[in-house]
Amino acid sequence: MFLIDYFRNYVNALVGRNQEFEELLAAGDIDAAKQKMVHRQPLIEDAMRDYDVSKHEVMKREDKIITNTKGERTGTEPVHKLPIPYQVYINEISLVFLYGRPVKWTQQSDNTDDAFAAFLDIIKRTHFNSKIRQCKRIAGAETESAMLFRCFKHDDDGKPDVQIRVLAASKGDEIYTRWDNFENLISFAWGYYVRETEDDIVYHLDIYTAQMIYHCSKKRIGWEVVPEQNFIGKIPVILFWQDKEWKGVERLIEREEMIASRTADTNDYFADPIAIMSADVIKSIPKKNDNGKLIITNDSEGVDKAARYLTWDSAPESKKQEIEWLQEQILSKSFTPKISLDSLQSISQLSAKALRTVMMLADIKASKHKEVHDELLDRTASLLTSIIGNVLDTSLHAQCEQLVIGHEFQEPFGEDIADDLNNISKAVDAGILSTEGAIELNPLPIDKQREKERLAEEAEERQRTQASIFGDIAGAGAQSYGDGSSRDDDDDDADEDDESNDNNKSQNKKSDKTKK
Repeated sequence: MFLIDYFRNYVNALVGRNQEFEELLAAGDIDAAKQKMVHRQPLIEDAMRDYDVSKHEVMKREDKIITNTKGERTGTEPVHKLPIPYQVYINEISLVFLYGRPVKWTQQSDNTDDAFAAFLDIIKRTHFNSKIRQCKRIAGAETESAMLFRCFKHDDDGKPDVQIRVLAASKGDEIYTRWDNFENLISFAWGYYVRETEDDIVYHLDIYTAQMIYHCSKKRIGWEVVPEQNFIGKIPVILFWQDKEWKGVERLIEREEMIASRTADTNDYFADPIAIMSADVIKSIPKKNDNGKLIITNDSEGVDKAARYLTWDSAPESKKQEIEWLQEQILSKSFTPKISLDSLQSISQLSAKALRTVMMLADIKASKHKEVHDELLDRTASLLTSIIGNVLDTSLHAQCEQLVIGHEFQEPFGEDIADDLNNISKAVDAGILSTEGAIELNPLPIDKQREKERLAEEAEERQRTQASIFGDIAGAGAQSYGDGSSRDDDDDDADEDDESNDNNKSQNKKSDKTKK
């Protein structure tokens, strides 16, 4: 069968038949299918060379040749090669300002609580927050990475589950893609090697489409293809593409590395003081442990001229200015703030808003990245929803169809919670924000829905407590100071009658005395 497919594909290539991608996969012509896909190998290799300090241009400096007075070569002297890992620093700062704190997911649909809970559970179980940071770090360093979602069944109970694998060239992975005219991903391929036996390493290529997954393995003649239905209904990959984070400042970095290396060579010659002495001083110079050291010189200008040190007081000012200029240009043109111990001490007491102003360059760069990563996170939510409803828990399929998930990037230095709470409180008091809306905006509670339930329970408890204090819960008893006071009124009337009777008795006694 392999021979027949191989011969048919060979004939099709000779006659120039333009087979469709799916036909190539069905025919087992994987080599032709790969040629129809995009591979960013040149860009990746260039970025990886920059990221690895051992491969910088400054490392190609040749050692200095040493010659004698006759011009004959006597040996070599090593020169300094000082690569500066600007690329790592720039990439890490960019990562922190985008994913320094986990993405905040929100439910924006009603009656989908179970599906949203399942979504959050996958985010936690698959360590999504750490995986996306890995993908962003690798993409910034290599220009490409991918997050592959693999659905599988556990061996013990057969329960379906999902896990995440980060794909990257630095991990030995090959990534191939196909796109339509509207930049929609229509197929994805992952190439990798597997040691199947001690002496046999086999190349595999897994090709994903929205409908099928083709597991391909390279054989001595042709390919072995095992098709599998894609029950998810979507390509289970989140692809990260970008320029290298330090793009545009490569030559500036190389220039500073060269200046630093040559300056180090010069310092080896002149940084330490050099002793200059006349011949007679050298003859009379005392030993290290001599007491009452004495130097005798025949120089008429004295010892100060006969013996002295030659020192290099300072490096050329132009070199110092160029290094400072290069450092400023490298960081500013890569939108990277300069963070040092001195700067951290000066900004340690600033609020989050003030820090955002100080780190404006990094915030600008993060905003640029969000233009792409907003779409990536939307696709992540859509993909995980499909995985839940179509694979992991089909009973939630209807909820997954209705589920709408939003996301929010969080500030790397946190928020000014006190100011936020104060503004929320004022809005509620002014009548322009509901209590439920205030709960949604409150940055303190993690589970907003649970917080609503707790507040409702506390409100009911307060009503029951108030009712038990002032009267019957059903409303039959007294609910205020003046309610149900007819008995008190009767008592007051009785007191008035008693007082009137006493007055009448007193008057009758006086009348009797008068008659007598």
